[in-house]
Amino acid sequence: MATIFYQGHGSFRLTLQSGAVFYIDPFAGEGYDRPADVILVTHQHHDHNCVDLPARKETCVVWQNTDALQNGVYRTVTLCGAKVEAVEAYNRNHDRASCVGYLIEADGLLLYFAGDTSTTEQMASLASRGIDYAFLPGDGVYNMDIPEAVACAELIQARHTVPCHIAPGKLYDEERAKQFVTPSALYIRPGVEQTL
Repeated sequence: MATIFYQGHGSFRLTLQSGAVFYIDPFAGEGYDRPADVILVTHQHHDHNCVDLPARKETCVVWQNTDALQNGVYRTVTLCGAKVEAVEAYNRNHDRASCVGYLIEADGLLLYFAGDTSTTEQMASLASRGIDYAFLPGDGVYNMDIPEAVACAELIQARHTVPCHIAPGKLYDEERAKQFVTPSALYIRPGVEQTL
């Protein structure tokens, strides 16, 4: 089974059934010891792009926002058996020309890592994609706040929606997470590996 390990803040480690290891926005917490096959970066803010933090295989691919979004075109690639599709991410603190989110399709699952964003024009169309897990920010400082994140969850209609990046300077904030109330809500604490 594929698993997701939440390091905290906006950092995740995805392990596929094949054993391929993907790190998304490495920065926070622990759990960087499994050698990476792929490192994905949504944008170049320091709390998302610590690409030297994870252990790496010699063949590791580092795919950043500058690879994913070129000349206004959101790219799709296949990396270690997973389809990785760049999607819109932007708000007043994050320029749409230099930030992305990612849809990762593998092992019969579709995961949406929103990156640092507020509501995007593209989100309403994501409902038709049948997303299994959506990871949405909600700090209310650099990104949308919790009520807007809930509204986005209702737009996206993922089977499970995980609040993350909800407290600047902290790995997690239990109180804020509990304010994220929607039928699809799934709470994953830092240091927990969740079977998908």
